[in-house]
Amino acid sequence: MAPSYERPAVPLPAQYGAGMAPAAAAAALEWRGYFTDSALQRLIEQALAHNHDLRTAVLRVQEAQAAYGIQRSARYPTLGLSAEAARARTPADLSLTGHAITASQFQVGLGVSSWELDFWGRLASLNEAALQSFLATDAARRATTLSLIAQVADTYLGLREVDERLRLAQESAASQRESLRIFTRRFEVGSASRLELTQVQTLVAQADSLVVQLQQLRDQQAHALDLLLGSPAELPPMQTPAQAEAVWQLTPMQAGLPSELMLQRPDLAAAEHQLRAANAQIGAARAAFFPSIRLTAFGGTASNELDGLFKGANRAWSFAPSLSLPIFDGGRNQANLDLAEVRRNLAVVQYEQAVQAAFRDVADALSARRWLAEQVQVQREALAVQRERARLSRLAYDNGATSFLDVLDAERSLISAAQQLVQTRRALLASQVALYRALGGGAQALPDAPLLASPTLPASAAAPTAH
Repeated sequence: MAPSYERPAVPLPAQYGAGMAPAAAAAALEWRGYFTDSALQRLIEQALAHNHDLRTAVLRVQEAQAAYGIQRSARYPTLGLSAEAARARTPADLSLTGHAITASQFQVGLGVSSWELDFWGRLASLNEAALQSFLATDAARRATTLSLIAQVADTYLGLREVDERLRLAQESAASQRESLRIFTRRFEVGSASRLELTQVQTLVAQADSLVVQLQQLRDQQAHALDLLLGSPAELPPMQTPAQAEAVWQLTPMQAGLPSELMLQRPDLAAAEHQLRAANAQIGAARAAFFPSIRLTAFGGTASNELDGLFKGANRAWSFAPSLSLPIFDGGRNQANLDLAEVRRNLAVVQYEQAVQAAFRDVADALSARRWLAEQVQVQREALAVQRERARLSRLAYDNGATSFLDVLDAERSLISAAQQLVQTRRALLASQVALYRALGGGAQALPDAPLLASPTLPASAAAPTAH
């Protein structure tokens, strides 16, 4: 009764953009091979073990598995063993013989209670819907895992960005305090004016203020990381440029083809499984218009004496099929069918929307990676220019060729350029993390969810990735 399933055709371009050559599927690139920093790898492992959202997603999978087991069991008869014993006395005025009668009855047997014969596929459709819901839940768990890995990486990189900016700010503050010491001495001997001294003091105050602001920002980033990990992270600040440089490295990765997204992203797999479940519900709603055939049966032995219970002549059995055909239900079955069709159409729209959103995620990440890489190069050149400007301004001031105001402006511009370069490098790495996530990076290598030890789970459902 269920309509034949066809994956909705979503128009996608042949490639993401000019210069984006096809490459191997990103889903096969395991996260340890992409995020090579050892500290980040330890944090991701900690998050995968303790994050509360991921633990909830795993429990949702087990919940869906149990619900599927319940629905699957409805396709099979419930066979039960029964044993009954009864003793009753009938008074004389109610007895056909006119005498009081005391009688016993003993019965043992196997019975089937109201087993529905699935001629029209109603139970099969409900079973398929439950299976697809289970598979969708497991795909959503994989999407949650991938999202968690990306969030931990992004938050870690944000923390390291603040560490690098804090180190630069502290170095700048130390340099400005040394300048303040020199100008204080010059002012004391009369070779510098009070205006120049206050200008240096202003620069020191600004540098110290930036250090304090960055320390507060680091604490906020650390707290956000702790929340993702599910437990406190032991991550000391970076102290050297070499440590910072090691963080700003990710494995190069190409985007591949837009058509590969259907197979790579677990959230798209979840949306398609939900669509399949909605499609199967239509079959169950259609089958409700046809007769329902149920079977109740019993076979065993019965006797009025316990010692004669198992004699061959005392065999007992009953066979009671029943058929019910809906004639008038106030439009309930039709409304159920309409509801199932609307939900299927809604699932189609949601699937198409998910595919288009996935394509946009990849396109945005590719665009950001391209232009941020150029911005990093431009800002590196700008930083070199600002360093030279600051050096020349200081030299010109020492030779009396310019005022200290030019030195002050050059120092401010140098601090700003150094901070902007670190922020842009961080944004570039964030775009690469976003691209890894948008392409379903490592989805094929993610671990399976721990499933319940249930004998009702078929092998096809025990390996959701095959669907």
